[in-house]
Amino acid sequence: MKNVVVLDKKALLEIANGEKKIDNRTNNTGRPVNKQSARQARLAKQAFYNDVNAKFQKGNQFRYNNALYKYVADENGGLGHISTVGILESYACNVSYIGRTKVKGFTYIMGKKMNVELDLKTLVFVE
Repeated sequence: MKNVVVLDKKALLEIANGEKKIDNRTNNTGRPVNKQSARQARLAKQAFYNDVNAKFQKGNQFRYNNALYKYVADENGGLGHISTVGILESYACNVSYIGRTKVKGFTYIMGKKMNVELDLKTLVFVE
């Protein structure tokens, strides 16, 4: 029972009003984070995936095969399409699926349906 502290009425009122601190928790920055741990690596990877997905859906320009493209969302709530960027903005393909790291689309070339798949992890976004 040597760790028991008896506080009088005045000390209790000071603690309740925030005038007196009962411990030193405000100076504790917490446990150090192991940046090389598997959890931190997973969290960093998830943050990267969320970042590139948000950039794509926001319509940021990206470079693919030395050409600039951007995603244009549909006004009616659909998935939209990908178009080229430049003097002549033109349609490139329709988007059929937007996942965490993949975007799938399709276009028709000479009457034949061609599937398009983009890996968001490898796209280079232009600032």
